[in-house]
Amino acid sequence: MVTPRHLRAFYTKIEGICKESGIIAGKSGRHMKFPYTMSAKIAQFPYTLYVNNNYVWMYLPLAFICSFYFFSKIHAIVNSDANVRNWAETQRKAAEKEHH
Repeated sequence: MVTPRHLRAFYTKIEGICKESGIIAGKSGRHMKFPYTMSAKIAQFPYTLYVNNNYVWMYLPLAFICSFYFFSKIHAIVNSDANVRNWAETQRKAAEKEHH
């Protein structure tokens, strides 16, 4: 089972890797007293604080991955050749009934 402790450790490791590689920049100069532009607001938003301490943000990536897996499996089953042929046959029979 995935616990918050495991997720915190995982996100902390990802944050460290991103800071080492330069994806996440460190603090640069002074903070604005009020961030007027949208890019300044995005830059000052404490993403890591929310991801590490809020359960909704913590489990969101895990839920997205699990949902994507199940939806892709459902999509593959629904759009299989046999199912498409069965659906076309059902629609053809329904159209014949309505026509008569």
